[in-house]
Amino acid sequence: MDGERITRRGVIVGAGAGLVAAATGAYAGRDEIERWWWRVSGRERPRTDGALDHAGAEWVAASSANWRRASRPDDYTIDRIVVHVVQGSYGDALDVFRDPLHEAAAHYVVRKDGHIAQTVRELDVAFHSGNRRFNERSVGIEHEGYVDRPAGFTDAMYTASARLAADICARYRIPVDRTHLVAHSEVPGTDHTDPGPHWDWDRYLRLVREAAG
Repeated sequence: MDGERITRRGVIVGAGAGLVAAATGAYAGRDEIERWWWRVSGRERPRTDGALDHAGAEWVAASSANWRRASRPDDYTIDRIVVHVVQGSYGDALDVFRDPLHEAAAHYVVRKDGHIAQTVRELDVAFHSGNRRFNERSVGIEHEGYVDRPAGFTDAMYTASARLAADICARYRIPVDRTHLVAHSEVPGTDHTDPGPHWDWDRYLRLVREAAG
């Protein structure tokens, strides 16, 4: 099933059930043509399953039910990063992502001490935003913590996540701004509120730009 949604026991990692077409017609049309070309040509980007896209991350594979195989950015343009907060612990997020019944995973999970797990290759479409078009065009970064507990957003977490985001932006030439680095709550059709009002966007973008510079 390609619902690209999440339901789970007490942990909020993904977003709503609706498949809202958030991209413009031009974006959708271009990617439809590119995807069609790659499929009929029989070509696929070279891959080693479990290889890391971000140096220093730990590979913790999500269930194959929680993502869709792709050849991004050749079949889908990547131009967004979606920032999430798990409403739980680092371990909660990994447990959910490894559970095939929940049908959700982000590409990365950042722990409050700065440790990063990669659970889905950036090549592939992770079910993390609750919006199929956004899933296809984005990389999802999950963060340990709760939207109403700002003390959980540690210096180490901000720094590690910013370095990760800078790495992703450099790879896909994504501008470092609030149009292209978005909150989960800002994805069209979502019913989620993360990362919430205590996520310091000014600080985060400054750190991403410093890491990129």
